[in-house]
Amino acid sequence: MRRETRVVKVGNIKIGCGEKIAIQSMLNAPADDFEKNLIQLKALEEAGCEIVRMAVPDMNAVKVLGKLKEHASIPLVADIHFDYRLALESLEAGVDKIRINPGNIGSRDKVAAVADACKLKSVPIRIGVNSGSVEKELLEKFGGATPEAMVESAFRHVKMLEECDFFDTVISIKSSDVKNMIEAYSLVAERCDYPLHLGVTEAGTERSSLIKSSIGIGSLVAKGIGDTIRVSITDDPVKEVYAAKDILKALNVRVETPQIVACPTCGRTKIDLVTLANQVEDAVKNIKKPIKIAVMGCVVNGPGEAREADIGIAGGDGCAVLFKKGEILRKVPESEIVKELLNEIEKM
Repeated sequence: MRRETRVVKVGNIKIGCGEKIAIQSMLNAPADDFEKNLIQLKALEEAGCEIVRMAVPDMNAVKVLGKLKEHASIPLVADIHFDYRLALESLEAGVDKIRINPGNIGSRDKVAAVADACKLKSVPIRIGVNSGSVEKELLEKFGGATPEAMVESAFRHVKMLEECDFFDTVISIKSSDVKNMIEAYSLVAERCDYPLHLGVTEAGTERSSLIKSSIGIGSLVAKGIGDTIRVSITDDPVKEVYAAKDILKALNVRVETPQIVACPTCGRTKIDLVTLANQVEDAVKNIKKPIKIAVMGCVVNGPGEAREADIGIAGGDGCAVLFKKGEILRKVPESEIVKELLNEIEKM
């Protein structure tokens, strides 16, 4: 059961209860380089990213953001720190959402200026709090960047916006500590009905991030908490999109592309199943069919063990058999396995 929230609209994407969990990423090309950001934007769109964020450190970045907006088919989010004028200029450039930490924007009149401009243009605000942005007095009160401290910080910022009569808000409370992240989001989910943007911040390299993000984001989504997610990876942001898809797919929350099941191999395996499984995974990653594909190591047990799969292959000695729902279709030579599998998928 999904947590009930209000719904916030970001461009043509709705975030909140009853809507699909939206997948986000962030451009990491130099903020003043339009061409590199455009190439990355198009790659993210192709991978299935639904909302993309861009750092806006100065007015040159605002100009790039405005040009990107002309080419974007998905909503753009301006990531603002410290200078509220950059938020105002980003709104004029056509941005679909503003990400701020109201506590570092400055005086309340500056926060109000951003809130009023967003309200006028029907643009939502994401309050972004993380373990490194908690106010000094809260660190002292709670003895560090604890989940309670982060939640208290977030609600301070929520209150600032509510006092400006602004409620079109999404909240994120990220930490690099997975347990703290889970607890913080769980606490804030109990106290409000704002949509939540989930993520483990500074999650590290691809391997590290996949582990941390799967545990952190996955645990919360499994409990019905979370309305949009970003998997943070120190790498090409396209990998973030595929990781987010896989996390949601593993939870049967959003199954829009094939699921791969594969055996871990054993002494009966007569085929290079590791290479084959990776080839299959890469070949089907952009296929828009919610099917389950099995890649099994032996003909003896493979088709039976993977009977729940819609289609699959089971390796032999230099060959494999294709099967559907456990029923063998035909034998194919090793060099033709992926091609023949794709042909059968195309017919489905």
